[in-house]
Amino acid sequence: MTAMHLNIKHEYKRQTIHVLIGMIVLIFPFVPLQYLVLLLLVLFSSVLMLPVSSKLFRIITSSDKATKRRPTGAICLSGSMLILVLVAWVLTFTDYEFPIFLIGGAIAITTFGDGMATSLRVTEQARYNILNNIEYPRRQYQGEQTKPESVKASLTILSVGAIFSFLIGAWIVYWTGYTVSFQLLFFISVIGGTSGALFECISTRIHDNITVPIGSAMTMWLLLVIGYSVSPMYLLFALAFALLLGYLAYVAKIADISGLLSATLVGVLIIAFTNVWWFLLLLTFYLLGGGFTKYKYEYKKSLGIAQGKGGARGYRNVFSNSIFAIAASICYTIFPHESYLFLYIYLGSVATATGDTLASEVGTTYKGSPRMITTLKKVEPGTDGGVSMLGETASILGSLVIGIFAVLFGVIAIDPIRLCMIGMTIVVVSGFAGTNIDSLLGATLQQRGILSNNGVNVVSTLAGGLVAGALWMIVT
Repeated sequence: MTAMHLNIKHEYKRQTIHVLIGMIVLIFPFVPLQYLVLLLLVLFSSVLMLPVSSKLFRIITSSDKATKRRPTGAICLSGSMLILVLVAWVLTFTDYEFPIFLIGGAIAITTFGDGMATSLRVTEQARYNILNNIEYPRRQYQGEQTKPESVKASLTILSVGAIFSFLIGAWIVYWTGYTVSFQLLFFISVIGGTSGALFECISTRIHDNITVPIGSAMTMWLLLVIGYSVSPMYLLFALAFALLLGYLAYVAKIADISGLLSATLVGVLIIAFTNVWWFLLLLTFYLLGGGFTKYKYEYKKSLGIAQGKGGARGYRNVFSNSIFAIAASICYTIFPHESYLFLYIYLGSVATATGDTLASEVGTTYKGSPRMITTLKKVEPGTDGGVSMLGETASILGSLVIGIFAVLFGVIAIDPIRLCMIGMTIVVVSGFAGTNIDSLLGATLQQRGILSNNGVNVVSTLAGGLVAGALWMIVT
C-alpha cells in the first residue's frame, strides 16, 4: 500500500474519532449543565494527556510530521466544546442565556460537516496528484501559509453541516422542551452551516476546530436573539440563488472561494430579511467592482497597483464593503417604523462601495497625475488619498447606476415621481460623498497605518450610509 493510500486511510480514522467525540452532544439534553462542564473538562484533559505510545494517539494525530507531537485537532475540538458549555453555564448566573442546542448545532457543523469535508478534500487531493502528477492547488495566505483549495469541500461543510446542525438541534430542543420554532431552528442552522464553511475556509493561524464551532455558535446565537425567520422553502431559494451567483463569480474569477462563501452568506441574509431585489442591487456592485478590477489590469499591474490574485475578491473585500449594508437590511425588517431610514442607509452604503471601487479601478488608469485630496499636490497613481477628474466622474456614474437600478428593481418606489427623483439624488450624493470620505481617510489614517484599505472601506461605507439617511430625514 502506498504512502498516499495510508494517509487517506489514516485521515478517515482521524475524522471518525472526531465525529465520535462530537456525538457526545446526544447526551446534552439529559445531563445538567454543570455536569456537562465537568464531563467535557475530563474529556479535554484526557485528550491533552493522552500517552504518546497509545494507538489512539497515533490515530487522532495528523499524519503531517510537523504536528506529530500532539493531536492538535482533537485538543482544539474538545477545548472548544468545553469553552462553549462553560460560557452557557456561566450565563445561567446572569439574565442572559446561551441555549445548549446552539452548542450542539455548532459542534455538529464541526464534526459532521468539517469532518466529511476534510475526508473529501484528502481523497480529492490524492486523486488529483495521481492523475496530474502535480501538487493540488493551494490557496496562499499571509506569509508562507497555504491551504488546500476545494469548492467541493467548502460546499460539503455548508450542506452537511446545516443538515446535522438542524437534526442535532432538533434532538436537543425536543428532549429539553426549549421553546423555539423549527422554522427558526432551520433558519439559524442554515446560516450556521454557511458561516461554518466560511470560518473553515479562512482559518489559518487558528485551528478550524476552534474557529468553526465557536464562530458558527456565535452567529447562530445572534440570529436566535433577533428571533426572525422565514419559511424553509424561501430560505432554500435564497441559499440556492445566492450560492449559484457566488459560484458563477468564482468561475469568472471575480471571487475566490472565501468570496464565494461570504457572498453567499451576505445574499442569504439580505434576501431573508428583505427580498431578492435588495441583493441584486448589492450584486450590481459586486459585478461592477469585479468587472472594473479587470479593466486595464495589466497596465495597473505594471504600476504595482492592481488587485491581487488576478482581481479575484476575497471575504475581506466582501465584508468590508457590505457589512453595513447587511446591518441596514436587518434593521429594515426588525425596525419597521424606521424602514425608510434604513433603506437609504443601505442604498448610501452600496452607492459608496460602488463609487469608491469604480473611482479606484478607473481612476488609477488616468494618464495624468492625480492630486492628493488634502493638499491638491500631484502624487503618483495609486497613492492613498489621490483623486483625479476621471476617478471622480467614475464615482458619480457608479453611484448613479445604483440609483437607477434601485428604481428599476423597485427598491425605490417610482410613484410619486418627486420622491423617486429625491431618492435617486440622495443615492448619488451620498455615494459621491462616501467615496471622497474614503479618499480623505486614505490620505490621513491609512497613510499613517492606523487603518488598512479594508478598514477604510468599512468606515467610508458607514459614512455614505449615514449621509444618505441624514439627507432622507432632512428632505422628508
